[in-house]
Order: sequence, then C-alpha cells, then structure tokens
Amino acid sequence: MTLFRERLYAAPWLFVATALIMPACLGIFWPINRTVGIVLAIVMYGVIVALLIGFSPVLEVTSEEFRAGRANIEREYIGRVESFSGAEASLERGRRLDARAWLLLRGSLPIVKVPILDAADPVPYWIVSTRRPHELASVLNGEK
Repeated sequence: MTLFRERLYAAPWLFVATALIMPACLGIFWPINRTVGIVLAIVMYGVIVALLIGFSPVLEVTSEEFRAGRANIEREYIGRVESFSGAEASLERGRRLDARAWLLLRGSLPIVKVPILDAADPVPYWIVSTRRPHELASVLNGEK
C-alpha cells in the first residue's frame, strides 16, 4: 500500500528554456524545407518534454520501504526524519553536509533528512528534495 507518492518534475523554467530547440531546428531546416523544419521543431520539443517528464524521479513510501528515484531502503533502517526549508535547507545541502550522504536534490525545493540506521550501510543519511516536506517526514516517522 502506497502511503506517499510524489514525482519531482523539472522546474517550469526548464520546460520554457528547452523550447529554444524549436528556433534552432527552424534555423537549420528553414532554408532546406520549411515544412520539415516546423515538424522537426515540434517533434524535437515534444521528445525533450517527454524525456523531462519520463526521467523525473519519484518519491514513494510504502509500509515496507522508501524509494527515492532509483534508491530504496527498508523502513526499519530509517531513523527520525526531519524536514528543512529556506535557509536551514541551504545549510543542510551545504555547510552541514556529510560527504558520504546520498543526495536527490532538485533546485531550491525544501528537503527531508533521512537518517540511515543500518550499520552495514556507509551512507549516514539521505537528503531528498520534496515539495511536501512535512507530509513526507510525518509518513516516514509513522505519524500518519
């Protein structure tokens, strides 16, 4: 049973910025064939948008495990999760960061810090970006 699920889509400005592929395609193909240029510009932008959506990581919490992108861990090995936003999140991503930590960061989104209790795991904690940090932290802490 899924307790929490969130897809971390790319920032909206990235979808706008990738639209620059359209004038690039038009600039190349316009002198050769205008119809081909227009069609390729639209198709190329569509492919890029599909890739941005398709490869965006998913955060998912079930009763047994927590998955963040391609990584997963059983919930029994997760300690007390904390959420951070604003300046505190910047400090956790920067000056307070342990070099051994596993990261799934997306821009300036708030984060959760997930301590790993498995003695055999060299990673002390995960830092995971989320748009709903308090909800994710409470689900991982078993509060919901």
